[in-house]
Amino acid sequence: MPDSWRMPQGEIEALRNARHGDPFAWLGPHLVEQGLVVRALVPDATRLFVLPADGGAAVALEHRDPCGLFEGLLPGHTLPFAYRLRAEHSEGCWPVEDPYRFGPTLGPLDDHLLVEGTHRHLHERLGAHLVTHEGTPGTRFAVWAPNARRVSVVGDFNAWDGRRHPMRKRHDSGLWEIFLPGLEAGAAYKFEVLGADGQVLPLKADPFGRAAQLRPENASLVQPAPPFAWTDQAFIASRATRNSARAPVSVYEVHAASWRRHPDGRFYDWDDLVVALVPYVAWLGFTHIELMPVMEHPLDESWGYQPIGLHAPTARLGDADGLKRFVAACHAQGVGVILDWVPAHFPQDAHGLARFDGGTLYEHPDPKRGFHRGWGTATYDFGRREVAGYLASNALYWVRDFHADGLRVDAVSSMVYLDHGRGAGDWAPNAQGGTEHAEAIGFLRQVNALLAEEAPGVAVFAEESTSFPGITHPIAEGGLGFQFKWNMGWMNDTLRYVAMDPLHRRWHHNLVTFGLMYAFSERFVLPLSHDEVVHGKGSLLGRMPGDDWQRFATLRAYYAMMWGHPGKKLLFMGGEFAQWREWSEARELDWWLLQFPPHHGVQGLVRELNHLHRTLPALHAGDADPSGFRWIDADNAEMSVFSWLRLDPAGGPPVAVLCNMTPVPRTTLRFGLPRSGVWREVLNTDATGFGGSGMGNLGRVAAEDLPAHGLPASAVVVLPPLATIYLMADEIENETRGETHATEP
Repeated sequence: MPDSWRMPQGEIEALRNARHGDPFAWLGPHLVEQGLVVRALVPDATRLFVLPADGGAAVALEHRDPCGLFEGLLPGHTLPFAYRLRAEHSEGCWPVEDPYRFGPTLGPLDDHLLVEGTHRHLHERLGAHLVTHEGTPGTRFAVWAPNARRVSVVGDFNAWDGRRHPMRKRHDSGLWEIFLPGLEAGAAYKFEVLGADGQVLPLKADPFGRAAQLRPENASLVQPAPPFAWTDQAFIASRATRNSARAPVSVYEVHAASWRRHPDGRFYDWDDLVVALVPYVAWLGFTHIELMPVMEHPLDESWGYQPIGLHAPTARLGDADGLKRFVAACHAQGVGVILDWVPAHFPQDAHGLARFDGGTLYEHPDPKRGFHRGWGTATYDFGRREVAGYLASNALYWVRDFHADGLRVDAVSSMVYLDHGRGAGDWAPNAQGGTEHAEAIGFLRQVNALLAEEAPGVAVFAEESTSFPGITHPIAEGGLGFQFKWNMGWMNDTLRYVAMDPLHRRWHHNLVTFGLMYAFSERFVLPLSHDEVVHGKGSLLGRMPGDDWQRFATLRAYYAMMWGHPGKKLLFMGGEFAQWREWSEARELDWWLLQFPPHHGVQGLVRELNHLHRTLPALHAGDADPSGFRWIDADNAEMSVFSWLRLDPAGGPPVAVLCNMTPVPRTTLRFGLPRSGVWREVLNTDATGFGGSGMGNLGRVAAEDLPAHGLPASAVVVLPPLATIYLMADEIENETRGETHATEP
């Protein structure tokens, strides 16, 4: 048949109605019995010409349909055939590069690794990437939507018309791809998806988009990816040491969009934070900054914990290179960077992952596993390999591309337990009738194993509020493989204790002592996080009882108790200068408070605590080692006095931590110590420089060879009211005296 090469009318109607599921089968160049046929979809043109790249004569194509379909036969040509198009209408002409003349940009290995869930660099293959493909610069797009009947990429470049650029489906994996020649960086785009039921879904942002518009707009943006000039190789090489259980780890938790604001209310961008935040944190002596989620999210009030764009740094703070400059500046100051990461759930905004291709794709199909009623969010299907692979590769993306030194995994309890945070009827037991979520547990092990292999030294922190066993134990021993776990029990118990009237604390002494019963069962972080200063809880200072003097004194004593307790440290921004108001993401911190001595004194105390934490091995090397701790007296409930020793497992000088949690000075108490001689008072929270009354021990105490509390020596120590002091054995003076007492009991 002479016209058998012509596109059937039914196929044309499918293209016209944006219902065609395989446009590459018809559009572009195709070899037929009569020669080479070229078809193109250019809706604005009235005439279209093929311009062969070899300089041959232009060939006019027939205008087959008002939707903009043109086709024509080019006898004597064969594949491959390079060409451009020239479009014309009444107002002029313009060149057109035909996306359908290009071959695939993905290969069978991409299909295989996606389906297997083992593609470690999915972000390099999916999403939008500026490339030169078959000699032509442009942007390649790829998205996973296996249940879709059609997927088109839409944007300003095609008038957001889904008929213009329907994509090629890779049937082995459910991936869709297309290369748009000439499309440059900065282009806004989304995906238009035709679901299996024939319904066109709301336009979807790119799950792998590396940049997005500032809210309330929500399109993804084509992002250039020039190589970043990292200069932190020495810092990266020291990660394993810096993140070790024996290293000092003191974390300053930051919500970057509200730490400071410009006078007109604008957010600080990453470069502003390089100038202001990084040197401030270094000056305070924190070892790490933890950033609350910096991934793109639609709602400010979610603080980033309901992200839409897991691969896109939020536009509130600048672009991806800005975040990289921030991380590089932190590393230059010796400060590590931990990113909050949210794989537990995602919001159900129409442009996000929810029902991405018309059905349950990223979320679990069973609502009792795929929906969290308490948060109103969807829960990932951790048992689906493609989903687990998507999340695991995303974790690696932040570590490798942005040089993050750690990830803090949010809401781990809601992942490892099927019933956590869910009411009756909102969850279903596992196959064995239990509450453990085997697929989520397996996923967490997968992520931790991947990061340990690909990014040695990176620390992964678990925010886990239950007693789930083995969070920080090795995977080979049945654990989950995290480096550290937030100690939510310690936080809840001790905050409850210090919020009490001192008169009542004697009856609740165990709220402080109980934490030492399990302090070494995991590698813990002691967190005073953002969650403790929101939702009507008030500020930390506001929780303290008594008049203003007692409130500040109690907070100082509590901070020093925390820094002297086994476990790494975390303090949310504003806590370092005792902010009065509850934190709000809508405003900056109350920096003006630092003009007042009590607030300035707390800031100075936190700086000194960090200095001691970093420089005295006894205060950090044994944080996860039972040999690094010994009670002096755990039982003085009547006076609400706590005393213990922090010991350096390597044999360095010990530190005695003595806490008086009442406003009554204690001037006659004797405390057992592991050696006689001079003990320097290296910290006193009642010092006038910190805002205290100045009561203390004149900088030192003399320990006698008089046993007490099961220790060979002891000293009478003055404990100021509502204060914590640290005593450290003075090695130099004791050596001068020729004393040779053991460093441990």
